[in-house]
Formats: sequence, structure tokens, C-alpha cells
Amino acid sequence: MLDTHARKYVEPSIERSAGWFLKKGRTANEVTILAFLVGIGASVWYISGFPVVAIVFLWLSGFLDAVDGTMARNTEPSPFGTVMDVTFDRVVEIGIILAIAIVHPDVLWPLLLLSVSIIFSMTVFLVVGTVSEKAGMKSFYYQAGVAERTEGFLLFSLMMLVPEWLFFSTLFFFLVETYTGLQRLMEAKRIL
Repeated sequence: MLDTHARKYVEPSIERSAGWFLKKGRTANEVTILAFLVGIGASVWYISGFPVVAIVFLWLSGFLDAVDGTMARNTEPSPFGTVMDVTFDRVVEIGIILAIAIVHPDVLWPLLLLSVSIIFSMTVFLVVGTVSEKAGMKSFYYQAGVAERTEGFLLFSLMMLVPEWLFFSTLFFFLVETYTGLQRLMEAKRIL
């Protein structure tokens, strides 16, 4: 929801950063890899006992993820770049879930449920994006929902920063993600 409705507020800094990388001769795929490495770094920092640093790395990874998309749209997007981008985004999220599971093994069941809900929601998102004839500013139809990447980062940040609420914040994230998957499934039925 925030990705769809609040991007206009951060778009100027995304555009400036994309322009800076392009002027330095960097490609969108290189920034995708950088975003991935920074995102994996978030997991390493969390396991190492530095949750605030982990959250900074997570958000920097998300910012770079937005920058690489802008770079691709301002140059020539590559289909493999899209595959790499979407795949690396999921690996970063998996990394955060695994890091939280390592540090807090007492919440494995809620984390497992969260993982299942993300798989469900992303499956609907990717299949609808593939079979839909609608085109957006991305290289496939982008289905908005209650839980987009920014909401996920907000909830991951809460989970990492306030461990005493971890059980309930993880279950809340599971419910929001499941609702988003159902929302996308109903939209798919309507548009297809």
C-alpha cells in the first residue's frame, strides 16, 4: 500500500540516486546485486547482535532496490534483471526471517507461518503479473496490496527492534500478508 501511494514522496531521492549511479557508469543489475548484498548484511548484523544496524542495512537495501528499478526504466530494462531483482528481494526477506529464527528459536512456528504467507502472496503476485495483459511502470503488472515491501520492512523492523513483541508482531505480519494474498487473488479473479 505504501509502495503504491507514498512513493511520490521519496521519488526525488530515488531519481537523484539513480542518476548518480548512471553517471558513475553503473548498471541497474549492479545496483540490484549491491542491494542484495546490503540486504544479506542486515541478516548478518542481526545475528551478530546489532539490530539497529541490521535495520539500517535492511532499509538501505530497500532503497537501492527502488533505485535499480528507476535505473532500468531510464536505460534499457533487462528481463534477467527483473528475475534477479524479484528473486534477490525474496532471498533478503528469507535471510531476515532466518536471522530472527536463529536469534529467537522460540518463535519458529509464527516465523514458519509468516514464510508460508509470503510464499502464498508472492505466488499470486507473480502469476498474475505473468498472465495479465495489463502493463505498469514495472516490467510486469504490479498488483498493489495491503502489505507491499515497505509494510514488510516496517514489520521486520518492529520484529527486530522489539523482541518482546516478536510472537505477536510475527503473527500480525502473517495475517496481513495472508490478507494481501487473498486480496490479490480476488483482484486476479476480477481482472482475468
